[in-house]
Amino acid sequence: MLTILEKFYDSVPRPGSRVEEHGELVLFVQAGDGYPFYARPRFPGGRPTVADVLEVRERQLEIGVPEAFEWVHETTPGLLDVARQAGLAVLQAPLLVLDPEKLPEPHPHVRVLGTLPAEVSVVAELAFSSPGTGRGEAGVAERDAALEGAVPGSTRHRHAVADLPGEGVLAVGTAQRAGDVVEIAGIGTLPAARRRGLGGAVTAELARDALERGAELVFLSAGSQEIARVYERVGFRRIGTACIAST
Repeated sequence: MLTILEKFYDSVPRPGSRVEEHGELVLFVQAGDGYPFYARPRFPGGRPTVADVLEVRERQLEIGVPEAFEWVHETTPGLLDVARQAGLAVLQAPLLVLDPEKLPEPHPHVRVLGTLPAEVSVVAELAFSSPGTGRGEAGVAERDAALEGAVPGSTRHRHAVADLPGEGVLAVGTAQRAGDVVEIAGIGTLPAARRRGLGGAVTAELARDALERGAELVFLSAGSQEIARVYERVGFRRIGTACIAST
């Protein structure tokens, strides 16, 4: 399973990026507009050194992209110490895969979209500006204010929204696919609407949609163990640790 995930991580950025090899690291440089990519160990079996990491950091600074690195700890265990020796801070995020038989029943007000409505970006931005699972201040009023002038986009990804009667879109999420593998990401709930099970419901609906469209493996990573428990309640189980390093 970890080998399948490594292949996914290596293949997803390639269609929209320029690929540079730096020792045992591969740097994906975004071609055109979009969120900048990152560097990862060479696939298969890369074992980066401190020198490799420092070389990539220098290149990232040169071309004006974030000093960002991602890998799976169980696949490349030595990179954790290497990254820290090279001056990077590392988030160790629980890595979880779906047990399809444990998916809950669909939520009546969660739906999957093939397009990117403005609400997805706006709700996600408000959600991630207040990390964690606790309730916060930002809610419907802040969402509606941010939506003024916002425009929908187009994407090759799938999106899901929790769209409740009288309240509108309160939670969102995204899924991206490579081959038979789907990664769920960007799950976010308006801080004022948390603790209602909406993030989990959006996650479950994206997972269900992926299975219906032929995916054989659905996975995600969580920003903390607390957040991982949300996903575990809708059928995911931990198999490892996704490392995300930055300055």
